[in-house]
Amino acid sequence: MTMDMTFLGTGSAYPSPHRGASALVLRTEGECWLFDCGEGTQTQLMKSQLRAGRITKVFISHLHGDHLFGLPGLLCTVSLNTNPEQQILNCVDIYGPRGLRHFLRVTLGLTGSQLLFPYAVHELEPTTEQSPEEGQLSLEMTAESGPLHPQEKPGRTISLDVSSDSYFLFEDKRFVVKAFRLFHRIPSFGFCIQEHNRPGRLKTELLKELGVKPGPLYGRLKAVMVCLTVYTIKKQD
Repeated sequence: MTMDMTFLGTGSAYPSPHRGASALVLRTEGECWLFDCGEGTQTQLMKSQLRAGRITKVFISHLHGDHLFGLPGLLCTVSLNTNPEQQILNCVDIYGPRGLRHFLRVTLGLTGSQLLFPYAVHELEPTTEQSPEEGQLSLEMTAESGPLHPQEKPGRTISLDVSSDSYFLFEDKRFVVKAFRLFHRIPSFGFCIQEHNRPGRLKTELLKELGVKPGPLYGRLKAVMVCLTVYTIKKQD
């Protein structure tokens, strides 16, 4: 399996002409996952070889604007580039701190934005020590999220697993994805993507040349092989 990461923006606080606000895309097997979505992310995507319509999951580390302000616009742009006659079955899953649902409902609702695809927001519940005074204020303001947006599907509320000190987000045939606590002025999270162990591929011709005869030893060698994944780092600033 090949994977590549494209840094669409690495700036903090505000973008510059040559440096976008925080955004990173992980691409594997044609699927794109977006990590943070600062202002101008959709423009940065247009400059890259990535397709915004391939984004199936979004991960927001925290609710400061330089990591979040680009998300409503990006969702709307993806919707505008969607064929209205095409039946959209895939739901865009969005993960982030408590308050993210409220943010999207207010911004999409006040602007009358209708999407041509469903989305679901899965909120991570912060712990008390993650929430200093500024963080507590933001959490109080999002205590009541209100009704769902017309294209919003119910999402999960995910609490800390104390035994592993992490948040279990999801698991598929390729990865286990978890979040962990970060400590900032407001509740913040990092994300861990762990690939499942995969059996390697034996070069049986080479083994025969080395005098290793076919048999149980082949199975033992395959079990201990470390399968290398190709990673490509790209910067799109």
